[in-house]
Amino acid sequence: MIAEQPLWVYIIAAVAAIIILILVAKAINRRLARIRRRQLDPSRITIQDIDEMEGSEFEMYLYRFFDELGYEEVYKTKASSDFGADLVFTARDGIRTVLQAKRYQEDSGIGLSAVQEVYASMRYYEAGRSIVLTSARFTPACVTLAGVNGVKLLDRGDLIELIADFKSGCYEEAMDRIEREAELIPSPWKEAAVPARRTLKRARR
Repeated sequence: MIAEQPLWVYIIAAVAAIIILILVAKAINRRLARIRRRQLDPSRITIQDIDEMEGSEFEMYLYRFFDELGYEEVYKTKASSDFGADLVFTARDGIRTVLQAKRYQEDSGIGLSAVQEVYASMRYYEAGRSIVLTSARFTPACVTLAGVNGVKLLDRGDLIELIADFKSGCYEEAMDRIEREAELIPSPWKEAAVPARRTLKRARR
């Protein structure tokens, strides 16, 4: 007959099992992290891969993309306190640039908030240029607000071309595309406001 073991033996065994499980979990997480990093290799990623990414993965991919292009001082901001920018980097002309990344499906439309947030982040990061880059498209209202405020927009088509430039080793062409000046448009507010002013004057009469 097997003698009953003291309680402390079971406690030690339980603690040892927990420690082993924790160590195994950490090892698995490290391995998965290495796999994810390899999977985010810009030389291997396609637009189809990006369509399967989570937002945080897309941001990390862009971080590696911009870093390997050769940009200086590339930073990925903390998700919990990014103040409207996901990446901060210094362009070739020395201008600090903030970028907001939007990973959405191809037929999704990116609205005003992306432009509002990245433009507001410029003062916090002391940046002179702002970009919104998406795997989708921009709504007409978003394009208008970006044009009025000088925020550069890079949509799915631009992203596909950037990927092609990178894979073919055309880094300078990719950076030219990124740093090209935003398309500025005059504010349509005055024209839109004229009918309202006339209506108000008629109402006062």
